[in-house]
Amino acid sequence: MIPAEKTLPSTLIEPDTVRMERLLPGPVERAWAYLTESDKRATWLAAGEFDLCVGGKIRLEFDNSKLPNDEEGLAKHPGTGVHTFEGTITRIEPMRVLAHTWLWGDNETDVTYELTPQGKDVLLTIVHRRLKPRPFWTTHDRLVAEYAARD
Repeated sequence: MIPAEKTLPSTLIEPDTVRMERLLPGPVERAWAYLTESDKRATWLAAGEFDLCVGGKIRLEFDNSKLPNDEEGLAKHPGTGVHTFEGTITRIEPMRVLAHTWLWGDNETDVTYELTPQGKDVLLTIVHRRLKPRPFWTTHDRLVAEYAARD
């Protein structure tokens, strides 16, 4: 993962939109590679190929069996393995902006990653839109029951 020099707050900017900012070490080409290259992206989000053109398909592959330093947690939660999500690139400005849809079940969300050089650093701004707010404890209890039924 790109080591973050400064973690900035995440902000709920609308009821269904979250903005996150991180100040990363540059140059911008390095940060762009961590957005667009599967092996690098896997170190902080998810692997998966991106067809880097407007209309190109994206695939995010979350491999829970590779989460670091949590063998005890992995043993307790049988929901390991690869979980995939797909979407479509909606905007691309190399070294500056990448945006795509992200299909989560029946909800299609939009994600925009923006890179802004700041001296030798790069400000990464991620805006995730059209999120469906879910009640935390109700969702948690439902997932615990689903995992327990898999045993």
